[in-house]
Amino acid sequence: MSELFEKKCVPCEGGVPALDISEIHKYQKKINGWDVIKNEKNIYFLEKKFTFKNFVGSQKFVNEVGRISEEEGHHPEILFGWGYAKINISTHAIEGLSENDFILASKIDKI
Repeated sequence: MSELFEKKCVPCEGGVPALDISEIHKYQKKINGWDVIKNEKNIYFLEKKFTFKNFVGSQKFVNEVGRISEEEGHHPEILFGWGYAKINISTHAIEGLSENDFILASKIDKI
């Protein structure tokens, strides 16, 4: 996981293919507890749910995710409420997963 954590997300404007399922599984081994999910459009994304003792804990976590995401220029979907936060990550420009998604996931795990 540390090797991904040390990398920086690079801008993706599209024009490159999304990772295939074998590449996704290779990267998934480098992050902890993230599920790979395919949506109704057959687009893969990463998802992980985090739990906290209260709303303030959830909010602090989400604020830190936002800070890191802004630094990386790579922004996940975030859903949160009392005692939980759910993060979904994908690279919208390529409609799938890229190395950036796994880099961001590893940085979120360090919070």
